[in-house]
Amino acid sequence: MPLPMPPDRPRSDLDARAAALARRYETLSAAQMLEQALADPSLGPVALVSSFGAESVVLLHMLAQIDAATPVLFLDTEMLFPETLAYQRELSQGLGLRDLRVIRPDRAALLLRDSDGLLHRADPDACCALRKREPLERALAGFGAWITGRKRYQNGTRNTLPLVDHDGTRPKLNPLARWDRAALQRYIADHGLPRHPLVNRGYPSIGCLPCTTRALPGEDARAGRWRGREKTECGIHFPPAAGGRAA
Repeated sequence: MPLPMPPDRPRSDLDARAAALARRYETLSAAQMLEQALADPSLGPVALVSSFGAESVVLLHMLAQIDAATPVLFLDTEMLFPETLAYQRELSQGLGLRDLRVIRPDRAALLLRDSDGLLHRADPDACCALRKREPLERALAGFGAWITGRKRYQNGTRNTLPLVDHDGTRPKLNPLARWDRAALQRYIADHGLPRHPLVNRGYPSIGCLPCTTRALPGEDARAGRWRGREKTECGIHFPPAAGGRAA
């Protein structure tokens, strides 16, 4: 069965808190925002959620420079590219991350709802719920806020992304929201950081292997995700509906 959701906090309270945090961070750089958030007792424990994808190294490197003991949650859907798994191990070791938590789907739920591993073909939303949203919700229990690597430039659904939003329960901090691709590439080059091996093979956005294709020249960076479907997000970053939680 899907994981029961904890009781919602009042949406108006979460909206106001997110807006207040965004104002506090407005004049800070991404690294300064991270440093301040990690030291803010009002947020409680904070975790970074990372896909170890095409641009993840930027935020992971910033975090490692500030506090390498910060919890980093990595969702292994058990359908990822082998290159992503290898890159995750390489980066974690190279950056000295001291609290990496590999999050996987519940085994019993997989056997019940996707025993043949083909749910992504029939119902990709249900597959994302099983392999991403539910495991992440369990992993975030006990954290007061979480950090994401989303950027406004990535696609139309993210072009108004604030520095802080929320998931219906806790604030979500988006330190790189204002960065564009050029700034990310410059940071990677300036710090000599390793790139995901699939980037040079035409994958500017990397998710699960069955649901990710190369992006063609001139296409949106996320055009290769769930190609041929209206779906553009796995669901862990859907904005919460009025009066309820994130989908």
